[in-house]
Amino acid sequence: MAGSSPARPNGNQWASPSSRSVISDILAGDRNSEARHRLLIEAARREHERVREEAERVYQEHLLRQEQERLVEERKKEEERIRAEEQLAAERRKLNALKAKKIEIPPVLPDFEPAKAPSPAPKPASTASPSQPPATQVNGKTLFQKQPELQPASAPAAAKPFGGFGQTLTSVQPATAALKQSTPASAASSQLATSNLLGNNIQANGTTTATTIAKSPTPAPVQQGPDRLAVIHKNLKELRKSMLDQAKANQALKARMGDMRREIRKCVGQLTGGGAGVNRQQNNTIAALLREALENRVQSQLVDPNTFLVESRAPVQGPTNNDPQVPSLFIYLLNVFAKATISQFINEGGPRPETADPVGVCIAAVFSDPAFAWRGASMIDILLAKFRIVCPVLWGYRGSEKTEQGRARIGWWKDNGRWVTEQVHFDRMTGLGAGFAAISLRNFASSKKQNPYPPRHYWAAMAKIVNTPSREISNTQCVVLKAMIQNYEEKFIHAYGTAALAALRTALVEFPARAPVKSSAVNSLQVVHDLLRKSTGAALG
Repeated sequence: MAGSSPARPNGNQWASPSSRSVISDILAGDRNSEARHRLLIEAARREHERVREEAERVYQEHLLRQEQERLVEERKKEEERIRAEEQLAAERRKLNALKAKKIEIPPVLPDFEPAKAPSPAPKPASTASPSQPPATQVNGKTLFQKQPELQPASAPAAAKPFGGFGQTLTSVQPATAALKQSTPASAASSQLATSNLLGNNIQANGTTTATTIAKSPTPAPVQQGPDRLAVIHKNLKELRKSMLDQAKANQALKARMGDMRREIRKCVGQLTGGGAGVNRQQNNTIAALLREALENRVQSQLVDPNTFLVESRAPVQGPTNNDPQVPSLFIYLLNVFAKATISQFINEGGPRPETADPVGVCIAAVFSDPAFAWRGASMIDILLAKFRIVCPVLWGYRGSEKTEQGRARIGWWKDNGRWVTEQVHFDRMTGLGAGFAAISLRNFASSKKQNPYPPRHYWAAMAKIVNTPSREISNTQCVVLKAMIQNYEEKFIHAYGTAALAALRTALVEFPARAPVKSSAVNSLQVVHDLLRKSTGAALG
């Protein structure tokens, strides 16, 4: 119509088909019907399935990418491992080539005799002085023919701190040649080293100093061999049976003997748990019990101490205990003390070798006390007899660790009739090796007492081990040797100077190199060498 406003367009005229469909659905008359609701629910379900399938697909792709990255990392690690092994193989080939290279060493004059200080006329050969150390054979030559007991107080240069021994390395090679005595040499340096090792002088830090032989009215006897120690061990067992029989007939002896035995064991067990004051108190308690037994306050039968010694002793002038017999309770308590200290070495020294030293101090204090000596010398043979049974390799015994007889020869222990495990055996040997060093490397330079077991026995034990033929080297020997050396290098070098460096080279470098199988026990000696080199700069090989 003219003059009227234009007609209003339909609201749905310009809407899109989809929006018209939605609007029509909303405005439809059946929008609230059950069929309509079912239709919408089905549409929602299909949408949910689609989203879930898409999520699973993305997740699987993520897992594949992770697996691919893991494989790439493993491939890189394997490539690095192969490169490292190739480098190691190349280094070992170089090392083997160096080991195969031999250099001829000039020989020593076989008739060379070291210079000796003026001394009284020697005794006839049939009555050799018992103060000389046992003759240790090294490659068919006598190593300890004239070696004196070294006293650091008389050799100031040897008392230098351990870190200062790096400057003695220029003398290690000649001293090593003298130690082995494999071939004679004409070089003056080799002659000097031989003189230092076998004569009356020792070269330490490049300075030749006179050594002092520890003198006493009656020196300790020479050991004739380990078999006598085994006999002493058997005699001590018989003594224990005798003491039990005596205790049955004497109630006072039975009560007191049991109390003394328990007190000694308790004191020894507390040696590693306290400081110097506690250890001194335990030492005093043990000494008081031994004095009580020696004074025979509780009656016990008398025995001849020669039964428990390597060599028989004749009466001498001066010593307090000079009678032909002593109370059996005294010998019994020394036996109890020896057994307790060895048990302490095994139980505590195995896992913690450093705990052996206070026990060694106590042993030295007891067996160096003149009150407990007999006819001028120590009764330490009682302790050594037990040591010989539990750690025979220190006395040169060898055997296969794979046979019954071999294990018995090297001291592999049995528990309830069955061999203990390898780890238990090695722990025992570690404690005993450290204990032996703690006993035999004590410094008596500032003491008026006589050293009951001088360092020459340490040298002899080391020589017996390192001179084992290559095919007979055992893991047990390596474990004992490592325990003897580790933590005791300074004391060893303090006692023997340059000669000790030569011995350490033989023990830590040459001996493991000769082992037929490079086991962990053999390699542990190289570890000790590496630690020694890092801490002191003493490169022995």
